[in-house]
Amino acid sequence: QVQFVESGGGLVQPGGSLRLSCAASGSTFSIYTMGWYRQAPGKQRELVASISSGGGTNVLGSVKGRFSISRDNAKNTVYLQMNSLKPEDTAVYYCNTVPTGTRGWGQGTQVTVSS
Repeated sequence: QVQFVESGGGLVQPGGSLRLSCAASGSTFSIYTMGWYRQAPGKQRELVASISSGGGTNVLGSVKGRFSISRDNAKNTVYLQMNSLKPEDTAVYYCNTVPTGTRGWGQGTQVTVSS
């Protein structure tokens, strides 16, 4: 069973940047499309960005041009580079496969954008 450990969140001012990392266990990481999801208070979890096994990427319209996703299969790690952060990006960020299937969630990493 693949498990995920997210890190890199924190408190940042509007316009700032953060780089999130997600370390995944399991020997088959490279075959999965991986995604970064986020859940803001009182809102449903949403898929922010995804990257296929071949490296093709997709990002949510509201973060296009600001967020980018990448992966290092040798390290079983997926990254989310977040630039020009806005208060509405405040959320707990999680990684998981796309689709998630029956896989569980990690603890997530809190991103707070505030002055």
